[in-house]
Amino acid sequence: MPSTFGLTADLVLASASPTRAALLENAGLPVRCDPAHVDEAAVKESLQAEGANAREVAETLAELKALKVSRRHAGALVIGADQTLELNGIWFDKPVDRDHARAHLTAFSGKTHRLNSAVAVVRDGEVLWHANDAAELSVRPLDAAFIDRYLDAVGDDALGSVGAYRLEGIGAQLFTAVRGDYFTVLGLPLLPLLEFLRQHGALAR
Repeated sequence: MPSTFGLTADLVLASASPTRAALLENAGLPVRCDPAHVDEAAVKESLQAEGANAREVAETLAELKALKVSRRHAGALVIGADQTLELNGIWFDKPVDRDHARAHLTAFSGKTHRLNSAVAVVRDGEVLWHANDAAELSVRPLDAAFIDRYLDAVGDDALGSVGAYRLEGIGAQLFTAVRGDYFTVLGLPLLPLLEFLRQHGALAR
């Protein structure tokens, strides 16, 4: 069982992401995971039509996920999170298969893209807090042979993140520079979240 370090509240993560759950648990905040199953594609399409930017979309989705799950967990602090990726005005979603992942990495090759990571905390249907952070990642020039070798090595893990990579693993070999917070790249602005929990009395100071 993961250890609890100063946590005084019931936490629920509105996500099936093993990376986000591990970040929280490693910080001493064990959570129950309860995925929200929001139709993200429909929400993104609607928000884009209204002129929302990628940062606003990530924030809205984080809140929607937490709000949906909070109905099932009275009194709990429910954490919702979302991440969007943009490159030269184009938004990228999680790849659906290997060919899609290869197309992502080919598009990123030699360029710098931006990750927007949002987090929200909801209790009993009320949004208590939210935050948004961004990071910029520069991908080195990648040839087709390397991309295929990389995809062979990571397998289905390439389909689990919006950029088809995990910075904490072999994906680190894709980059020449990362500007921004490490936890933000992994999909959760963890340090602002910890500060909110301390200020809210859910985490000992």
